[in-house]
Amino acid sequence: MSKVRSLFWGLVAVLAIALVPARAQMQSIVEIAVGNEDFSTLVELVTAAGLVDALSGEGPFTVFAPTNAAFAELPEAVVNYVVSNPDVLTSILTYHVVSGKVMSSDLMDGMTAATLQGGEISVTIDDMGVRIDGVDVVSADIEASNGVIHVVDQVLLPEFTLPEVDPLGVSDNIIVAGSSTVFPVTERMADLFNQEGFAGTITVDNIGTGAGFSRFCVAGETDISNASRPIRQSEIDSCLAIGREPIGFFVAIDALAVVVAKSNDFVTNLTLEQLAQIFSGQVTNWNQVDPSYPNAEILLFSPGTDSGTFDFFVEKVLDNNRELILGAANIQFSEDDNVLVQGVEGSRFAIGYFGSAYLFPNIDRLNPVSIEGVPPTAETAESGEYPLARPLFIYSTASIMKEKPQVAEFVNFYLQNVDSQLGAEPGQIGYFPVSKRTKRFDQLQWLAAMAS
Repeated sequence: MSKVRSLFWGLVAVLAIALVPARAQMQSIVEIAVGNEDFSTLVELVTAAGLVDALSGEGPFTVFAPTNAAFAELPEAVVNYVVSNPDVLTSILTYHVVSGKVMSSDLMDGMTAATLQGGEISVTIDDMGVRIDGVDVVSADIEASNGVIHVVDQVLLPEFTLPEVDPLGVSDNIIVAGSSTVFPVTERMADLFNQEGFAGTITVDNIGTGAGFSRFCVAGETDISNASRPIRQSEIDSCLAIGREPIGFFVAIDALAVVVAKSNDFVTNLTLEQLAQIFSGQVTNWNQVDPSYPNAEILLFSPGTDSGTFDFFVEKVLDNNRELILGAANIQFSEDDNVLVQGVEGSRFAIGYFGSAYLFPNIDRLNPVSIEGVPPTAETAESGEYPLARPLFIYSTASIMKEKPQVAEFVNFYLQNVDSQLGAEPGQIGYFPVSKRTKRFDQLQWLAAMAS
C-alpha cells in the first residue's frame, strides 16, 4: 500500500512540475491585447481610462474586444468626444467586460449578462452566428490567465442619457426638407414638438432625398435634411464646400413595400429577379412573369428620380442601373407617394413600390407582395430578413445645432420620442424602431455634436 501511495504522490509531483510552466506562460487579458496589433486602439483607450490594473487582476473577466477597424468606424467627432470625457470612455470600455469566464459554449440565444458598467448586454445566436447587442463575434475563446477574450467587429455602446427636452425654452424657425418616405415621421414629430409648447415654426417640405440634400448641402438653406438613403460622398463634398459637416441620425427602419391593388388576386410573391424583369420592362405582360397570371399589360408606378426610395430600389433590384427603369414602358413616376397609392389602387394590373408608412394606412386598398417569400413586417424588417428593408435618416450638423438651439432641441426630442410613433398599429407610422445599438449611437452623436 505504501508503494502505491508513493507512486501516486510521485505522479502528482511530476504533473505539478509539468503544469507550472504552462500556467506561467498563460498571459493576462491585457498582455494578450498588448501583444496583438489588432487591439492597439483598445489598449491605448484602456490605458487612457486607467483600467490596465483592473483588467490585469485575478478576475476572471470576459472581454468582448473591438478591433482597431471597429474603432475606426466611429466618426472622428465621436472619438474626440469620448476620449475627452473620461466618464464616457470608462462607461463604454467597462460595458465590454463581464465578470466571470464565459466561454462561447456557455452562451445561449436570448441570454443577457450584466457588465462592469452596470448595463446588460444581450446575446443572439442563429444561423448567422453569435451577436452581442447585434454586433458580430468574429473570433471566440481566446483564453487568458484571468479570463477569456471574444473579438467583436463593432464597438458596443451602453445607454447614454440625453438632456431633458424643453420646447418652451427655444423659439425661431426650423426648416426641414427631403425624403417623401421620412416626411410623415418628421411631420409627426414636428406636430408633437409644437404640442409640447414650441413657439417657433417648423416647415417640413416633401421634395425627395436628392432634392433635399441639394437644399441642405448646396444652397445651405435648410437645417435638417430627411433622407431615405445614406448621404453620398458627392453630397458630403458639397456640404463641406459650404462649411457644413453632415451628421446622420438613423431614426427608423422601412420595409420598402411592393404593392398591387386589392382587386389583384394573382400576385402574392415575387423574386428579386422577377421584380427586376418587371421594372426594367424586360416583361410587359403579367403572363410573361408567370404563365398562370392573366395575359394583361403591366402598369408600373415608381417614386421619382429625386427620391431616395427610387435610388434604393434601383440599387437593390436593378443592380444600380437606373437606365433600365427609365426605359420601361407604361411607367408613371411621382415624388408624391399618395399619387402612387391611388395609381396602383386604380388597376388590377398595376404594381408599384414605396415606403411601408404608405402601405399600412392603405392596407384596405392595397395588397403587399412578399419578396423571396418574405412579407414586409416589423419582424422581417428589423431582422434584415426582408430583402428590401432599409434605414431612414435625418441629417443636420454640429454647427447648425449649436448656432440654432431650436434645431438641437428638436433633434433631441425626435430621438427620444420617435419610437413611440412607429409600428403597424392604427395611428402609428408604418416604419419600425432601430436597434438598441443604433439608438445609442444616435444619442452619442448628439452629445458629441453639442460638445464640439
